[in-house]
Amino acid sequence: PPEIPIPPIAEVQQALAGAAEAVSGTQGANLKQRLRTGTVVTTDDRNWELLYSSSAKRFSQSRAIAIEMESATIAAQGYRFRVPYGTLLCVSDKPLHGEIKLPGQANQFYEEAIAAHLQMGIVACKRLRDEGDRLHSRKLRAFNEPPFR
Repeated sequence: PPEIPIPPIAEVQQALAGAAEAVSGTQGANLKQRLRTGTVVTTDDRNWELLYSSSAKRFSQSRAIAIEMESATIAAQGYRFRVPYGTLLCVSDKPLHGEIKLPGQANQFYEEAIAAHLQMGIVACKRLRDEGDRLHSRKLRAFNEPPFR
């Protein structure tokens, strides 16, 4: 149901946070100022920020850390097929704060951030592979579903 969020997988979030720390060299409170972990809300309205008032209550009540479309597909399919999932989003603008970046600013941001985010993803995947036994998560199963089939 749309009002019930797909739960984040803590082990994947921890791997991504550890990778962000390792790649950026930022730690503790400084890392927490830039890195957010949690649930992302999705919408099928590509222009949601133009009519924010119609969705504001739903977005606010979700307590989501971001509004984004594509990662919902990853989470939904991971949840459906019982595969641990997570996404690492590179946030380039803050439309709700009136800070949409102009094309030149966006290009500069992407040039600086894409390589770092790609490296973070690679490091996180390596960590998850090395600690594969930790990936078993009860969040991928219903309360009455057997653990193995």
